[in-house]
Amino acid sequence: MKANSPFPSRTVALYMVRLFLVRTFGILAALVLVLQALDLLSESAKILAYPGNTDAQVWHYVSMRMPQIIARFLPFSVLLGTILTLMQLNQNSEVISMKASGLSAHQVLAPLLVASLGVAAISFLFNDRIVSRATATLTQWEKVDYGPLPVDSGTRGNVWVRDGANLIRVDRIDGRGNSAVLSGITVYERQGGRLLSILTAKQGRYNGREWRVDGATRFTVGIGKLEQLGTLHVASGVRPDQFTLATVDPDSLSFRALREAIADLEAAGRPTKALDGALWHKLSSPLSSVLMPLLGAVAGFGVARSGRLFIRAVIGMALGFAYFVADNFALAMGNLGAYPPFLAAWAPFLLFLLIGELVLIRTEE
Repeated sequence: MKANSPFPSRTVALYMVRLFLVRTFGILAALVLVLQALDLLSESAKILAYPGNTDAQVWHYVSMRMPQIIARFLPFSVLLGTILTLMQLNQNSEVISMKASGLSAHQVLAPLLVASLGVAAISFLFNDRIVSRATATLTQWEKVDYGPLPVDSGTRGNVWVRDGANLIRVDRIDGRGNSAVLSGITVYERQGGRLLSILTAKQGRYNGREWRVDGATRFTVGIGKLEQLGTLHVASGVRPDQFTLATVDPDSLSFRALREAIADLEAAGRPTKALDGALWHKLSSPLSSVLMPLLGAVAGFGVARSGRLFIRAVIGMALGFAYFVADNFALAMGNLGAYPPFLAAWAPFLLFLLIGELVLIRTEE
C-alpha cells in the first residue's frame, strides 16, 4: 500500500468492495423476494377480482411494486451487508492484519465508504427515474381497483376546485401556469348552500386575472331555462395552480418535477414546507447508505475470540435501525410543520454521522 494513501492496497480494497457488494445485493434480493411474496398474498386477490384480469396483471403489479420495495429496503441491506462483511474480516483476523500494517480504522473502512457512495448514487437515480414513475402509475391503478390502467399522458383529469360558494369541475387540464388549458368545464353556481344554475363550457384559458371560457351554456335550475352564452369570463378567484397542483404527491414525482411544482406553489403564495422537506429527503435518503459502514463498523473492530463479536454486530444493527426510526420521525415532524424542512431531512443524517464517528473512534481506542 502507498505511504500516505487513505485506502488499503488496491487488491485489498477490491476484495473488501466485492465482499460488501455481494452481501449487500444478496441480502436485498432475498428481502425483496420474501416481501414481494407477502405483498402478493394480500393484493393478488384484489387484482384478480376485477373482471378480465389474469396473471398478466399480477405480474404487471409486481413490476411496479418491486421498485418501491427495493428503494425502501436498500439502506437496510447496506447495513446488513456491512456488518456481515466486517464480521467475516474480523473472524479471519484480516482487520487485525490491516491495522498491524499501520492502517487506521477510517482507512480500513474507506473502500466500503466509497462503495456505499456509489450505491447511494445508483439509489438516487433509481428512485428518481424508476420508483417515482412506478409509484405514480400504481397509485392511479389502485384508484380504479386494478381496472384498465390509466394512460399517463402528462395531463390531469377530473379535478374539483372551490370558487367561493361555487364548485368547478374540469374533465381535463393541459399545460401548467398561465398556459394551462381547461377542457370540459362545469361550474355549479350556488348561494346559501342551494344550487342556482349549472354553467358548462368546452374550453377555458387564463388571462392573468380570470378564466375566459368558450362555448358556454347556463342551465337555471329554478325555471328550467337553458341559455347559450358563448364566450364569457368566470372564476376570477381561481389560480391555474389550483387546477394543475390540486394534489402534489412527492413520492410520485422526480426531483426535478417536484422542484418545479414547489416553485409554482411558491409563486402562487401557497405553503410548501412539507414538500420542501420531501425534496431535501430525496437527497438525504439515498445518502443514508453512506452512513451504514460507519454505524456497522463496531462489528469489525475488537478481538473476535473475545466472544463479543455477536454483541457488537447487534449494536451495529441497533444503531442502523435507530437511524431509520429517527429519520421517519423527523420527516413526520417536518410534514406537521414542527421542524423546518432542511432540519427534518438532514438532522438525523448529521446526528448519526457524528454518532458513527464517535463510536468508530472509541472502538479504535
